[in-house]
Amino acid sequence: MIALDIASLAGLVLGVVMVIFGIVSSGGVAAMANFIDVPSVIITIGGSLSSCMACNKMADFIGGLKSITLAINEPKVGSPADSISQIINLANISRKEGILALEEAANGIEDEFLKKGINLVVDGTDPELVRAILETDLDCMEDRHKVCTNFWSKWGEMGPAWGMIGTLVGLVNMLKNLEDASTIGPNMAVALLTTLYGSLIANWLTGPIGTKLGVNHSLEVMTKSITVEGLLSIQAGENPRVIEEKLKSFLPPASRGAIGEGEGGGEG
Repeated sequence: MIALDIASLAGLVLGVVMVIFGIVSSGGVAAMANFIDVPSVIITIGGSLSSCMACNKMADFIGGLKSITLAINEPKVGSPADSISQIINLANISRKEGILALEEAANGIEDEFLKKGINLVVDGTDPELVRAILETDLDCMEDRHKVCTNFWSKWGEMGPAWGMIGTLVGLVNMLKNLEDASTIGPNMAVALLTTLYGSLIANWLTGPIGTKLGVNHSLEVMTKSITVEGLLSIQAGENPRVIEEKLKSFLPPASRGAIGEGEGGGEG
C-alpha cells in the first residue's frame, strides 16, 4: 500500500483553500465564477506546458509530469537510521559467521542497491572497485532525478512568463476595442487571470513539488552513501560498534540516539 506524504498533500490542499477563502471572503461564493476563464487556462497552462515539452524529450516530459506522485507519496527508500541499523546487523553477521554469510542474508533484502553492494563484497571485489561501481550507480541516479526536478523548475519559470503573455494578449484586445465597452471586461479578465494563473503555477504547484523532489533526492543520496561506507567497512573487517559510530556521523546529533545501543557488536 502506498503511503502518502501528509506534508506535501496537506500543503497543496491548504494552498487551494487559502485562495478560495480569499476570493469568497471578499466577494462571496458567486465571486468564484469571476476567477474561472477558459482562454486564460489555455494560454497559461497550455502555453507553459508546451514550452516544457519543447525543452524535453517526450519520454522525459511525460516522466516529469508523472513525478508528481513521487512528491506526494512517501519515498520508498528507508530512513538513514533504518539503513544504519541494517548495516550494523549485517556487520554482526559478518563478524560472527564470516563475510560469505552475507550472501544468504542478502536474499531477504528488497533494496537492490544494498543487495548489489553485498554481492560485490561477497565476491571479493577490490574495495576501490566496489566504491567506484556503487558511486557510479549513485551518479546515474542523480542524473535521472535531475530530469524530473529540471522539468518542475522549467515549468515554474514558464508559468509566470506565459501568464504575462496572456496579460499582453488581453490588454491588446482591450485597447483595440475601447469603443466597445462590452469587450473591456472580458479582455481585462484574461489579462489579469493569466497573471494569477501563472503565479499559482510557480508558487503553489511547481515550486513546492520541485523542492520536495529535491528533499527526497537528498534523503536517498544520504541513505545510499551510508550503505556504501557501511559495506566497505564490513569488507575491511571493522568492529560493528566502530561502524555504528562512523555511520552515525551522517545523522544530526539529535537523531543519533535513535540507533539502538545494543546493535554494535563486541569483540566476540
